[in-house]
Amino acid sequence: MLIMRGARINVMNRGDDTPLHLAASHGHRDILAKLIQCKADTNAANEHGNTPLHYACFWAHNLVAEDLVNNGAQVSICNKYGETPLDKAKPQLAANLKELAEKQGQSLTKVPFKDTFWKGTTRTRPRNGTLNKQAGIDYKQLSMLAKINENHSGELWQGRWQGTEIVVKMLHVRDWTTRKSRDFNEEYPKLRIFSHPNVLPMLGACQSPPAPHPIIITHWMPYGSLYNVLHEGTNFVVDQTQAVKFALDIACGMAFLHTLEPMIPRHSLNSKSVMIDEDMTARISMADVKFSFQCPGRMYSPAWVAPEALQKKPEEINRRSADMWSFAVLLWELVTREVPFADLSNMEIGMKSEQPAL
Repeated sequence: MLIMRGARINVMNRGDDTPLHLAASHGHRDILAKLIQCKADTNAANEHGNTPLHYACFWAHNLVAEDLVNNGAQVSICNKYGETPLDKAKPQLAANLKELAEKQGQSLTKVPFKDTFWKGTTRTRPRNGTLNKQAGIDYKQLSMLAKINENHSGELWQGRWQGTEIVVKMLHVRDWTTRKSRDFNEEYPKLRIFSHPNVLPMLGACQSPPAPHPIIITHWMPYGSLYNVLHEGTNFVVDQTQAVKFALDIACGMAFLHTLEPMIPRHSLNSKSVMIDEDMTARISMADVKFSFQCPGRMYSPAWVAPEALQKKPEEINRRSADMWSFAVLLWELVTREVPFADLSNMEIGMKSEQPAL
């Protein structure tokens, strides 16, 4: 759960131990497997120069040690005291690991500690597993892989950050000013909601410069949005049971958001802002909430918006009542598998919202 909500895989404590060091030390094989799956560094060295394999060998966690070697851990890395993991292991385990390493083509020549210490870069020790509430992202750490989409509010990119698959949203903002920068800094931390399984938090943000535009990032969801799943031909078939589960997920997420005081302004519920994660759980994306400086007078998905929300100023809207309308449209969408008001343009939906016949 922590990994899904933005915890850094290779974060270090004051002794430069990573989560993998601790999992290996205590023999938690299942946790070790999950960390390795999420690209944990199997050869990270702590302040003593010990790698996770050093500890697995010292504490005689044989299966954990074998798992590490099978996933790239080097048996010949020396700690500060010139000891390799094989030096820490009991004879039988050392023989087994040596054989595994040779099969994988590892060199058994000892690698001095100073030759591989942090690979020549600057070591930092974040004190928490996620970003501090007010901390920004280093733009240089973002890796943009492929452009997904571009619309009125910005560009969407698939990327990676600290070994995690992410979606990068570059906001299109005219005339980036000091005031807009201040508003951005005040608003985005409120969208980092990690406390509910049906809410997809914003992981963090980055201002320009050095980024070309203000940037927000969130987790990559393999199935995309509920709109993608229902209308754009994904390989997943939504049967009645799954549709009901989606509806319950969305209801739970919205019920939580309605408990917040004050409620999050400028949040609009629709199937494009509900993301589907790998275990087919629906999660309301905070990355789709508009900032105060983003086209405040425009509505871009009016098909899901309550008529009174289309007609009134944002501060005059009863947010809870408007969300009930949007949720009802989503239920209709889940039952019919049709796009609401597909035969009307956005302009027509807005113009006809006052007519009772609609």
